[in-house]
Amino acid sequence: MRALLSKAPGGPETLVLDDLPDPVAGPGQVVVAVKACSINYPDVLIIEDKYQFKPPRPFAPGSEISGVIESVGDGVTDWAVGDRVIATTGSGGLVEKIALPAAALFRLPEGRSFAEGSALLLTYGTTIHALLDRGHLAEGQTLLVLGAAGGVGLAAIELGKAFGARVVAAVSSEEKAQAARDAGADDTIVYARAPFDKDQSKALAEQFKAAGGKKGYDVIYDPVGGDYAEPALRSIGWEGRYLVVGFPAGIPRLPLNLTLLKSCDVCGVFWGAFAARDPEANRAHIDRLFRLWKDGKINPRVTETFAFEDGGKAIAKMAARGAIGKLVVEVAK
Repeated sequence: MRALLSKAPGGPETLVLDDLPDPVAGPGQVVVAVKACSINYPDVLIIEDKYQFKPPRPFAPGSEISGVIESVGDGVTDWAVGDRVIATTGSGGLVEKIALPAAALFRLPEGRSFAEGSALLLTYGTTIHALLDRGHLAEGQTLLVLGAAGGVGLAAIELGKAFGARVVAAVSSEEKAQAARDAGADDTIVYARAPFDKDQSKALAEQFKAAGGKKGYDVIYDPVGGDYAEPALRSIGWEGRYLVVGFPAGIPRLPLNLTLLKSCDVCGVFWGAFAARDPEANRAHIDRLFRLWKDGKINPRVTETFAFEDGGKAIAKMAARGAIGKLVVEVAK
């Protein structure tokens, strides 16, 4: 089978399309013929050895896939050859075939494309865990979403609205602001590109405060980090929850006196560890996502697809922070 492999640390240009032996389904496993693999920011980091997990090389990036079951191993009773499935993989998704634990699979609903299916679990799974388990978002509260036009950002807008919140979306361009409005954002903020000096940081904080209203934000969802974090934290409301999701703009240093003055919480969000530690709670969240998807309250936005051999270009676009919605590599038709 073909695989897009990282053989040495580096950027997307270092990836090599090569052949590997076909996987075999062991006990409790299935082999999935991959149809689509969506790209996420961890794919940028993992090939540069900057992610918290470092798989042994050679490995394929790609953390969530959709496809069709090709074979099943001993002890697998809930799945059959030909079933359409989606799954998160951690890494290894940019391959033509992959062996996965049967327990890791979810059924792709009829009428949904493989591209859509590959774009659901990681972004929406992260976000529903963040907003409900870590942010305790409730109906009538106000949510600020940074990086709101990316995959997790659009998921946060949709889920925030589904849970009854007022959602303010912060983005870096008017094109991205329109994408946020299309996803249901009540208000948008277009911010400048970092880095910021002291005056620019203060001005951004005032932008956030003006959109948040007198009480400030109950929950701030931050998948961006960097110089955007402190201005956002300054706009949080009393006993608000600041959700730390990712750092494509860099790891910020927050002045902790702000947490005292606002009596607020800074909460880390690590969905992969949560899913591993509490699979039943995670599966309940995913089941809820499927219901919201069926009801039209969420809709994975695949804005661009790439051929398998161009998978590196998709990761390069993600690295440049140029993506709106989800980028998907079509491994097979």
